[in-house]
Amino acid sequence: MKFLIINGPNLNMLGIREPEIYGRETYDDLRRMAAEGCGKLGVEVDFFQSNHEGALVDAIQQAYFDRVDGIILNPGAYTHTSVALLDAVKAVGIPTVEVHISDVRQREDFRQVSYVRAACVKTIMGRGLAGYVEAAAYLKALLDGADPQQ
Repeated sequence: MKFLIINGPNLNMLGIREPEIYGRETYDDLRRMAAEGCGKLGVEVDFFQSNHEGALVDAIQQAYFDRVDGIILNPGAYTHTSVALLDAVKAVGIPTVEVHISDVRQREDFRQVSYVRAACVKTIMGRGLAGYVEAAAYLKALLDGADPQQ
């Protein structure tokens, strides 16, 4: 089983950007934690990060051709603006979990809207970097035919 973790704009600045919201852990820490978590689940994982919307769309589409089983997507600010990402997730039909490090429900009004959520099997927010591992466990259970809520 293979997952792709896709991170949008400014996620490469973890540990630097607004540490009071996103914490002091870095993007390398995120990759390490997610890789270890996926490894424990017996899942292969690749990572992609871009600050460019089209590159994120390309990564989602390429996941289809690479036969990726699940996507963990943190679209960053594109969560609230990108119909293109929504359409890409819908087009590939790969089970996708939307992840946000912070709890966007507790933030600015504009962050209450998520375009991609409509195409995702689950949204995890406010769990910090651990949300990525939680998303991987959810996807693994879902794809194994188990109850992912357990």
